[in-house]
Amino acid sequence: MHERDGARGRNHYRYVRGVGRFLVLLWLLECTTAGQSEAAEWSLAPSIGAKGVYNSNLLLTPLPHHDTYGYWVTPATEFSGKTERLDVSSRLAADIVGYFGGEDRQFTNVFAPLSVRYRTEKDLFGFHGGFTRDNTLLSELQATGVVLQFAQRNQWTFNPTWTRAVTEKLSLQSSVQLSDTTYETARLTDHRVVGGSGGLQYQLTERDQILLLGSYTDFRTKDSPFSFRANFPGINMSLTHAFDESLTGTVYGGPRFLSSTTQIPAGSSDANETVWLAGASMTKQFERAMVQVTFARDLSPSGFGLLIQTNRGEVSGTYGVSETLALGLNLVGMITTGKAGTAIGATFPESRYVSVAPKLTWQFLEWWRAEVSYMYRWRDTDIAISSAESHGTTFMVTYSPAHLLFSH
Repeated sequence: MHERDGARGRNHYRYVRGVGRFLVLLWLLECTTAGQSEAAEWSLAPSIGAKGVYNSNLLLTPLPHHDTYGYWVTPATEFSGKTERLDVSSRLAADIVGYFGGEDRQFTNVFAPLSVRYRTEKDLFGFHGGFTRDNTLLSELQATGVVLQFAQRNQWTFNPTWTRAVTEKLSLQSSVQLSDTTYETARLTDHRVVGGSGGLQYQLTERDQILLLGSYTDFRTKDSPFSFRANFPGINMSLTHAFDESLTGTVYGGPRFLSSTTQIPAGSSDANETVWLAGASMTKQFERAMVQVTFARDLSPSGFGLLIQTNRGEVSGTYGVSETLALGLNLVGMITTGKAGTAIGATFPESRYVSVAPKLTWQFLEWWRAEVSYMYRWRDTDIAISSAESHGTTFMVTYSPAHLLFSH
């Protein structure tokens, strides 16, 4: 166990060093692009935020627990660059976090995303990816409804895309997906996801668009005593309809042909299953407000070392009370089950999760913004003695000076 924890520490050092190399590469990309273009515009927007946090049950445990208090300091820099053909954007940020009370923890999150789009007469090349170091209570819990552990997660993601216009209405689309995830604890399982997709997009009418894609995804664990590997090719069809200029809806669905292998002490266990995934979303834009409703059934990797199926519904909205005051609301409900395997030798229980998060944002000065938010969370599983809930509040003040603009 100690040897594996030492390996985790070495991995953490390599990731920190990798982040430095990534930032240098990002800077070189900016300089090269600006030097090659005669009409480049660049902007830089630094900011720093300070946040106070309270949570009645940070770990969402049904066992006895204490209230937790904490602070966050978040320096960040947003930058973007644009030429006639190229768009580059990113937001480099860090969270310096301290908790005390029920949980005494100090950790640092790092966010280094990168988004690039390059256009030619018929082609659109894109890239989305970067490095994220965050906490599983903030990332995977809200994404999957599963409480893993109070642990740091390091994740690299690479997602290049290519779209080729064949005619005015028909285009070819392709993408590649790669993610590598490690946890700074021996209790969770590192994993890697590799996949790709390709297909056709057709503009049926001015308001209707259809997309047909074939995809393949391979998921595997790394350095796990119960290694698990799964792959699932599939077909997906989606239809997007613009009811009017302010209302848009999308529905999609298709099968995934899931094959998996789990290594157990007695040998290996194979399984095959057809899983139907589907989703729908609706977005309504008002003069001062926006409302979005989504539903999705998906397969997601987990730190437990297996794939999990999430049935997720979400409602989010914003309302501009005035030029300086805005209200927001986010409601999430999920039912999560295990798929194709066992979680470290045990059956994965069904989990139910709900979160409600209203917030108020006030731009009280030109460069100063305050935000007050509240989050209620509830979770229940088939094996828990009782359900668990938590109440959390935050108060945050952010200073964002004037943007720095450059042109070449």
